[in-house]
Amino acid sequence: MSIKKQALKSKAVTKVSFKLSKEQALNASGVAIVGDFNNWDPSIDVMKALKDGSFSHAIEMANEAEYHFRYVADQTNWFNEEEADKQIASAFGSINSVIVL
Repeated sequence: MSIKKQALKSKAVTKVSFKLSKEQALNASGVAIVGDFNNWDPSIDVMKALKDGSFSHAIEMANEAEYHFRYVADQTNWFNEEEADKQIASAFGSINSVIVL
Protein backbone atom coordinates (compact mmCIF):
# COMPACT_ATOMS: atom_id res chain seq x y z
CA MET A 1 0.00 0.00 0.00
CA SER A 2 1.17 3.46 -0.59
CA ILE A 3 0.04 7.04 -0.27
CA LYS A 4 1.74 9.97 -1.97
CA LYS A 5 0.89 13.60 -1.23
CA GLN A 6 1.59 16.44 -3.65
CA ALA A 7 0.65 19.99 -2.58
CA LEU A 8 -0.64 22.02 -5.52
CA LYS A 9 0.69 25.55 -5.86
CA SER A 10 -2.29 26.80 -7.89
CA LYS A 11 -4.92 26.09 -5.20
CA ALA A 12 -5.21 25.18 -1.52
CA VAL A 13 -5.45 21.43 -2.07
CA THR A 14 -3.18 18.41 -2.01
CA LYS A 15 -3.34 15.66 -4.60
CA VAL A 16 -3.33 12.39 -2.69
CA SER A 17 -2.47 9.28 -4.72
CA PHE A 18 -3.40 5.84 -3.40
CA LYS A 19 -2.01 2.54 -4.72
CA LEU A 20 -2.69 -1.06 -3.71
CA SER A 21 -1.03 -4.20 -5.00
CA LYS A 22 -3.18 -7.13 -6.09
CA GLU A 23 -2.38 -8.93 -2.82
CA GLN A 24 -3.13 -5.89 -0.67
CA ALA A 25 -6.48 -5.57 -2.47
CA LEU A 26 -7.26 -9.15 -1.44
CA ASN A 27 -7.34 -10.21 -5.12
CA ALA A 28 -10.50 -8.13 -5.52
CA SER A 29 -12.12 -7.31 -8.83
CA GLY A 30 -12.88 -3.79 -7.61
CA VAL A 31 -11.80 -1.44 -4.81
CA ALA A 32 -13.15 1.93 -3.64
CA ILE A 33 -11.80 4.51 -1.21
CA VAL A 34 -14.47 5.66 1.21
CA GLY A 35 -14.24 8.34 3.85
CA ASP A 36 -15.60 11.51 5.34
CA PHE A 37 -14.46 13.37 2.19
CA ASN A 38 -17.07 11.49 0.09
CA ASN A 39 -19.75 10.63 2.69
CA TRP A 40 -18.44 7.03 2.81
CA ASP A 41 -19.99 6.41 -0.62
CA PRO A 42 -18.22 3.54 -2.47
CA SER A 43 -19.49 4.72 -5.85
CA ILE A 44 -17.56 8.03 -5.82
CA ASP A 45 -13.84 7.21 -5.52
CA VAL A 46 -13.50 3.91 -7.36
CA MET A 47 -9.90 2.85 -7.86
CA LYS A 48 -8.65 2.07 -11.37
CA ALA A 49 -7.68 -1.57 -11.94
CA LEU A 50 -4.26 -1.85 -13.57
CA LYS A 51 -3.03 -4.67 -15.84
CA ASP A 52 -0.94 -6.25 -13.08
CA GLY A 53 -3.98 -6.55 -10.77
CA SER A 54 -3.07 -3.53 -8.65
CA PHE A 55 -5.32 -0.50 -8.14
CA SER A 56 -4.70 3.26 -8.09
CA HIS A 57 -6.66 6.46 -7.60
CA ALA A 58 -5.94 10.13 -6.86
CA ILE A 59 -8.11 12.59 -4.95
CA GLU A 60 -7.70 16.34 -4.42
CA MET A 61 -8.30 17.17 -0.75
CA ALA A 62 -8.40 20.54 1.00
CA ASN A 63 -5.25 21.42 2.94
CA GLU A 64 -5.02 21.77 6.71
CA ALA A 65 -7.51 19.01 7.46
CA GLU A 66 -7.66 15.39 8.62
CA TYR A 67 -9.69 12.82 6.73
CA HIS A 68 -10.88 9.42 8.00
CA PHE A 69 -11.02 6.71 5.33
CA ARG A 70 -10.94 2.99 4.56
CA TYR A 71 -10.81 0.79 1.48
CA VAL A 72 -13.69 -1.45 0.37
CA ALA A 73 -12.85 -4.44 -1.82
CA ASP A 74 -15.67 -6.00 -3.85
CA GLN A 75 -18.18 -3.93 -1.83
CA THR A 76 -17.84 -6.23 1.20
CA ASN A 77 -14.27 -6.40 2.55
CA TRP A 78 -13.29 -3.27 4.48
CA PHE A 79 -9.63 -2.69 5.34
CA ASN A 80 -7.24 0.07 6.37
CA GLU A 81 -4.19 1.73 4.89
CA GLU A 82 -1.03 0.65 6.73
CA GLU A 83 0.84 3.79 5.63
CA ALA A 84 -1.83 6.23 6.84
CA ASP A 85 -0.72 9.05 9.11
CA LYS A 86 -2.82 7.66 11.98
CA GLN A 87 -5.29 4.92 12.90
CA ILE A 88 -8.25 6.06 15.03
CA ALA A 89 -11.19 4.20 16.55
CA SER A 90 -14.51 5.18 14.99
CA ALA A 91 -17.86 5.67 16.71
CA PHE A 92 -18.98 2.40 15.06
CA GLY A 93 -16.39 0.18 16.75
CA SER A 94 -14.00 -0.10 13.80
CA ILE A 95 -10.61 1.48 13.22
CA ASN A 96 -10.27 4.14 10.52
CA SER A 97 -7.16 5.20 8.68
CA VAL A 98 -6.49 8.96 8.83
CA ILE A 99 -4.65 11.18 6.41
CA VAL A 100 -3.38 14.54 7.67
CA LEU A 101 -2.85 17.42 5.23
